[in-house]
Amino acid sequence: MASTIPLVSRCVLGDDLQLQTFLVEEDTSTPKRFQDSYSPDESLSWLPDTIKDFILPAGFPGSVSDDYLDYMLLQFPTNVTGWICHTLVTSSLLKAVGIGSFSGTSATASASAIRWVSKDGIGAVGRLCLGGRFGSLFDDDPKQWRMYADFIGSAGSIFYLTTQVYPDYFLPLASLGNLTKAVARGLKDPSFCVIQNHFAISGNLGEVAAKEEIWEVVAQLIGLALGILILDTPSLVKSYGVLSLPWLGMQFLHLWLRYKSLSVLQFNTINLKRVLHSTVPGCTYCNREENILTRSQFMKPKINFGLPLEKIDGVERSHFMV
Repeated sequence: MASTIPLVSRCVLGDDLQLQTFLVEEDTSTPKRFQDSYSPDESLSWLPDTIKDFILPAGFPGSVSDDYLDYMLLQFPTNVTGWICHTLVTSSLLKAVGIGSFSGTSATASASAIRWVSKDGIGAVGRLCLGGRFGSLFDDDPKQWRMYADFIGSAGSIFYLTTQVYPDYFLPLASLGNLTKAVARGLKDPSFCVIQNHFAISGNLGEVAAKEEIWEVVAQLIGLALGILILDTPSLVKSYGVLSLPWLGMQFLHLWLRYKSLSVLQFNTINLKRVLHSTVPGCTYCNREENILTRSQFMKPKINFGLPLEKIDGVERSHFMV
């Protein structure tokens, strides 16, 4: 029996705003998943099965999207640098309320910061069994809002860090820091839920979220340990200026890693940025060229989703007869 090649109808809105319809052959021989030059499972062949079962969803790599491992491998150092920054600003908060000072010895404040963040590290182990918060917010552009969340969170850290310079204004500065951190958390949670849902191609959203918690907590513990190591180095915490330098370097590294981790995501849906050009060459290319930082309101030309074709200015109704 001769095989038949399915024909699919395609509609294209040309530069003259006329709708054109044509038939194309659909190639069904290639699975509708992104093909890589290597298998994610082969890249982790050196890892013991016990560890793979602990940190990866069951059925990996077939149970998640193809960009899952690339994202998690970049997300891990991103979380490590984030917790290092958290540890460093904690020391400034303690100095601002009078626990130690740069004018004398910083041993007391550093020791207090170590105890404080160590408490956070011990308590973080309990997060291993907690899932993410799910929602339907920010479905259109989760990459952008996740990146904005880190920008706003970095601003909150700056408020924390400056409490050491202006201890008399500790309450307003710390309050502003808490406010910006809360806003950042409000942007981060729903955006990351969309990313997790993208990974869960087998309907295994709960397991993807649980495994992500493992990656995040391990990164948190490593970041806290490295932050403690910095605070325990007298030459790095002897003055505010010296302490702010490693924080600034880690913060820039954190933001860069966040951008790189979001850039490897390949969403197979259309948003205003991915449909900006006249042609849509493919999912991988569109995601690679998508500008994560630009708001869709500032793009040219302006694109509206859900607008009936007959309502487009300058287009006659006869043009939509297919």
